[in-house]
Amino acid sequence: MVPAPAASAPSAPPATGLSPKRLYGIAATAEMITWALLIAGMVARYGFGFDALMFPVGLAHGTAFVSYAVVSAVVGLNQRWPFGRLIAAVALAVVPFATLPFDRWLVRRGLLEGPWRTQAGDDPRDASAIDRALRFWLRHPIALVAVLALAVAIVVVVLLQLGPPTQWFA
Repeated sequence: MVPAPAASAPSAPPATGLSPKRLYGIAATAEMITWALLIAGMVARYGFGFDALMFPVGLAHGTAFVSYAVVSAVVGLNQRWPFGRLIAAVALAVVPFATLPFDRWLVRRGLLEGPWRTQAGDDPRDASAIDRALRFWLRHPIALVAVLALAVAIVVVVLLQLGPPTQWFA
Protein backbone atom coordinates (compact mmCIF):
# COMPACT_ATOMS: atom_id res chain seq x y z
CA MET A 1 0.00 0.00 0.00
CA VAL A 2 1.34 3.42 -1.01
CA PRO A 3 1.07 6.12 1.67
CA ALA A 4 -0.93 9.20 0.79
CA PRO A 5 1.16 12.25 -0.06
CA ALA A 6 1.61 14.69 2.78
CA ALA A 7 -0.55 17.80 2.69
CA SER A 8 1.27 20.87 1.52
CA ALA A 9 2.20 23.47 4.08
CA PRO A 10 -0.36 26.27 4.38
CA SER A 11 2.29 28.90 3.62
CA ALA A 12 4.82 27.50 1.19
CA PRO A 13 7.48 30.02 0.18
CA PRO A 14 7.59 31.07 -3.46
CA ALA A 15 9.99 29.24 -5.73
CA THR A 16 12.40 32.19 -5.68
CA GLY A 17 13.48 31.54 -2.10
CA LEU A 18 13.15 35.26 -1.43
CA SER A 19 11.68 35.20 2.07
CA PRO A 20 10.02 38.21 3.69
CA LYS A 21 13.09 38.56 5.90
CA ARG A 22 15.51 38.58 2.98
CA LEU A 23 13.42 40.93 0.83
CA TYR A 24 13.03 43.40 3.69
CA GLY A 25 16.77 43.26 4.43
CA ILE A 26 17.62 43.96 0.78
CA ALA A 27 15.21 46.92 0.65
CA ALA A 28 16.51 48.35 3.96
CA THR A 29 20.12 48.03 2.80
CA ALA A 30 19.39 49.63 -0.59
CA GLU A 31 17.60 52.52 1.09
CA MET A 32 20.55 53.05 3.44
CA ILE A 33 23.13 52.90 0.63
CA THR A 34 21.22 55.44 -1.44
CA TRP A 35 21.09 57.72 1.61
CA ALA A 36 24.90 57.61 1.65
CA LEU A 37 24.98 58.42 -2.08
CA LEU A 38 22.54 61.29 -1.60
CA ILE A 39 24.62 62.74 1.23
CA ALA A 40 27.77 62.41 -0.92
CA GLY A 41 25.95 64.21 -3.73
CA MET A 42 24.92 66.98 -1.34
CA VAL A 43 28.50 67.37 -0.10
CA ALA A 44 29.68 67.59 -3.73
CA ARG A 45 27.00 70.17 -4.53
CA TYR A 46 27.13 72.40 -1.47
CA GLY A 47 30.78 71.88 -0.55
CA PHE A 48 32.36 71.96 -3.99
CA GLY A 49 29.72 73.39 -6.33
CA PHE A 50 29.55 70.11 -8.29
CA ASP A 51 25.87 69.58 -9.20
CA ALA A 52 26.19 66.69 -11.64
CA LEU A 53 25.60 64.00 -9.00
CA MET A 54 22.39 65.38 -7.55
CA PHE A 55 19.90 64.18 -10.16
CA PRO A 56 21.15 60.58 -10.48
CA VAL A 57 21.66 60.05 -6.75
CA GLY A 58 18.42 61.85 -5.93
CA LEU A 59 16.57 59.64 -8.41
CA ALA A 60 18.24 56.50 -7.02
CA HIS A 61 17.40 57.47 -3.46
CA GLY A 62 13.82 58.46 -4.29
CA THR A 63 13.26 55.16 -6.09
CA ALA A 64 14.84 53.20 -3.22
CA PHE A 65 12.74 55.12 -0.68
CA VAL A 66 9.46 54.44 -2.48
CA SER A 67 10.46 50.81 -3.08
CA TYR A 68 11.34 50.41 0.60
CA ALA A 69 7.93 51.80 1.57
CA VAL A 70 6.20 49.32 -0.76
CA VAL A 71 8.29 46.39 0.49
CA SER A 72 7.61 47.44 4.09
CA ALA A 73 3.87 47.41 3.38
CA VAL A 74 3.90 43.98 1.70
CA VAL A 75 6.19 42.39 4.28
CA GLY A 76 4.37 44.09 7.17
CA LEU A 77 1.01 42.81 5.96
CA ASN A 78 2.44 39.34 5.48
CA GLN A 79 3.97 39.38 8.97
CA ARG A 80 0.81 40.94 10.44
CA TRP A 81 2.60 43.93 11.88
CA PRO A 82 0.40 46.43 13.68
CA PHE A 83 -0.31 49.62 11.74
CA GLY A 84 2.06 51.61 13.97
CA ARG A 85 4.98 49.36 13.06
CA LEU A 86 4.24 49.80 9.35
CA ILE A 87 4.22 53.58 9.80
CA ALA A 88 7.44 53.41 11.84
CA ALA A 89 9.17 51.41 9.10
CA VAL A 90 8.35 54.04 6.48
CA ALA A 91 8.97 57.01 8.79
CA LEU A 92 12.41 55.70 9.72
CA ALA A 93 13.37 55.76 6.04
CA VAL A 94 13.30 59.56 6.30
CA VAL A 95 16.13 59.41 8.87
CA PRO A 96 19.52 58.74 7.23
CA PHE A 97 20.71 55.16 7.82
CA ALA A 98 17.82 54.24 10.16
CA THR A 99 16.35 51.44 8.02
CA LEU A 100 19.17 48.99 8.65
CA PRO A 101 19.07 49.27 12.48
CA PHE A 102 15.29 48.92 12.30
CA ASP A 103 15.75 45.82 10.14
CA ARG A 104 18.15 44.38 12.74
CA TRP A 105 15.65 45.21 15.52
CA LEU A 106 12.93 43.33 13.62
CA VAL A 107 15.26 40.34 13.12
CA ARG A 108 16.27 40.20 16.80
CA ARG A 109 12.61 40.09 17.82
CA GLY A 110 11.69 37.48 15.20
CA LEU A 111 9.30 39.87 13.45
CA LEU A 112 10.55 38.89 9.99
CA GLU A 113 10.47 35.12 10.52
CA GLY A 114 8.27 32.81 8.55
CA PRO A 115 7.35 32.24 4.93
CA TRP A 116 5.03 34.13 2.65
CA ARG A 117 1.41 33.47 3.60
CA THR A 118 0.14 32.16 0.27
CA GLN A 119 -2.62 29.96 1.73
CA ALA A 120 -5.28 30.59 4.37
CA GLY A 121 -4.66 28.99 7.73
CA ASP A 122 -6.64 28.65 10.94
CA ASP A 123 -6.18 32.28 11.94
CA PRO A 124 -9.52 34.15 11.76
CA ARG A 125 -7.73 37.15 10.25
CA ASP A 126 -7.14 35.06 7.11
CA ALA A 127 -10.78 35.71 6.16
CA SER A 128 -10.24 39.48 5.88
CA ALA A 129 -10.30 41.14 2.47
CA ILE A 130 -6.75 42.43 2.93
CA ASP A 131 -5.40 38.96 3.73
CA ARG A 132 -7.28 37.39 0.81
CA ALA A 133 -5.89 40.04 -1.56
CA LEU A 134 -2.39 39.61 -0.17
CA ARG A 135 -2.54 35.82 -0.66
CA PHE A 136 -3.81 36.26 -4.21
CA TRP A 137 -0.92 38.53 -5.15
CA LEU A 138 1.66 36.39 -3.31
CA ARG A 139 0.50 33.37 -5.33
CA HIS A 140 1.14 35.41 -8.50
CA PRO A 141 4.60 36.88 -7.78
CA ILE A 142 5.38 37.94 -11.35
CA ALA A 143 2.16 39.93 -11.56
CA LEU A 144 2.77 41.33 -8.07
CA VAL A 145 6.27 42.52 -8.96
CA ALA A 146 4.99 44.04 -12.24
CA VAL A 147 2.15 45.91 -10.52
CA LEU A 148 4.35 47.15 -7.68
CA ALA A 149 7.15 48.18 -10.06
CA LEU A 150 4.61 50.15 -12.09
CA ALA A 151 3.28 51.78 -8.91
CA VAL A 152 6.81 52.72 -7.80
CA ALA A 153 7.55 54.15 -11.27
CA ILE A 154 4.35 56.24 -11.23
CA VAL A 155 5.08 57.61 -7.75
CA VAL A 156 8.68 58.43 -8.71
CA VAL A 157 7.53 60.23 -11.89
CA VAL A 158 5.01 62.25 -9.87
CA LEU A 159 7.72 63.12 -7.33
CA LEU A 160 10.04 64.17 -10.16
CA GLN A 161 7.33 66.49 -11.42
CA LEU A 162 6.99 68.00 -7.94
CA GLY A 163 10.74 68.69 -7.77
CA PRO A 164 13.08 68.33 -4.81
CA PRO A 165 11.37 67.95 -1.40
CA THR A 166 12.96 71.24 -0.30
CA GLN A 167 10.79 73.04 -2.88
CA TRP A 168 7.44 71.37 -2.13
CA PHE A 169 6.27 73.95 0.38
CA ALA A 170 8.33 76.96 -0.70
